[in-house]
Amino acid sequence: MASPPIRILGLDPGLRRTGWGVIEAVGTRLTFVACGTVLPPEEGGLAERLAYLHTELTRVLVAFEPDEAAVEETFVNVNPASTLKLGQARGVVMVTPALAGVPVSEYAALLVKKTVVGAGRADKAQIRMMMKVLLPQADFKTDDAADALAVAVTHAQHRGMAQMKARMAAL
Repeated sequence: MASPPIRILGLDPGLRRTGWGVIEAVGTRLTFVACGTVLPPEEGGLAERLAYLHTELTRVLVAFEPDEAAVEETFVNVNPASTLKLGQARGVVMVTPALAGVPVSEYAALLVKKTVVGAGRADKAQIRMMMKVLLPQADFKTDDAADALAVAVTHAQHRGMAQMKARMAAL
């Protein structure tokens, strides 16, 4: 008996651009559902930008009803102020699905690249190319959306381990 499809929302957090991608996984078969990029307005204060990010991600959650979400871990920048702002955006990206009752897993950028390309130092062009190979119907317009799909694919491949870690942490 085949297992039911698992709908996965992949998220690539950012304050200027947050990529999102939705796939369905049945065993090892992956199917593209949708993707896009949230672009908070550059004018306005940080709180307004974070609120916009939350509102738009909530719309994605309502529209696509994912079973699970996966977020790329933050790359620590040289600039502490930029890193702090990215961390705040990442907090919104993580809490929005959690508030909707969607379990959230996290993956290091190196693991995402290694999973989808086979090398931890892959560049954006390699990620885009592999997303077209793995998800031929994908219609991403930005690197952020392609990265989010890569995070979703990584979760599809590693979700069993992520669930086991979550169970162990709860003990």
